[in-house]
Amino acid sequence: MPAEAHAPGLETVARRCADAHLSVFGAFHPGPSSGAPADVGTLVLLGPRDPGFWDHFTGQPEYADGAPDPLDRWSRRVIGALAEDLGAVPLFPFGGPPHHPFVQWARATGRAHVSPVGLLVHDTAGLMLSFRGALGLAGRLPLPAPPPNPCDSCAARPCLSACPVSALGPDGYDVAACKTDLDRPGNDCMARGCAVRRACPVSQRHGRLEAQSAFHMDHFR
Repeated sequence: MPAEAHAPGLETVARRCADAHLSVFGAFHPGPSSGAPADVGTLVLLGPRDPGFWDHFTGQPEYADGAPDPLDRWSRRVIGALAEDLGAVPLFPFGGPPHHPFVQWARATGRAHVSPVGLLVHDTAGLMLSFRGALGLAGRLPLPAPPPNPCDSCAARPCLSACPVSALGPDGYDVAACKTDLDRPGNDCMARGCAVRRACPVSQRHGRLEAQSAFHMDHFR
């Protein structure tokens, strides 16, 4: 890693990531108990940059080559290249054990919060929040104050009643009921993405294509 004095600023990191169709979904200064490598001064979490990510990804060689885990392989290649360019350590939410604590890291950024249904909600991605990886930089970069929790200003809270079989709600997540319903022919969640995630007003502004959600639902089932 480069010395802290030569670490790129967060705006530079965000700009380089945008060129790679990734967004900075938050950053924080990890402490000794964070699970981050000891020499990381700033951890930057990355997710798909929407709108536009899916159209970009489906044109990439990993999507077309027929090998398993195309999105993970694309993430390793692209975030690995970004890390080399920025003098950072690439970290991923897949490929363990050991597994990196991305949920803990997301909450540490102050931009991801526990929603009324228990899923993480993000100030720009809503309940469509997902991570492709992270960059661990040596320097302690100046970070902006995080925006408010979007759920605090959401009076309707449609996520609480959106699940067609009440598998995901304020009382927790019934995985068996969810997967049973996903096997039903013509299931709307399989074709368009989880109804609870789609119900979030912030999710609806995020711009994720239904085809991208369907891809993830297929892998989940």
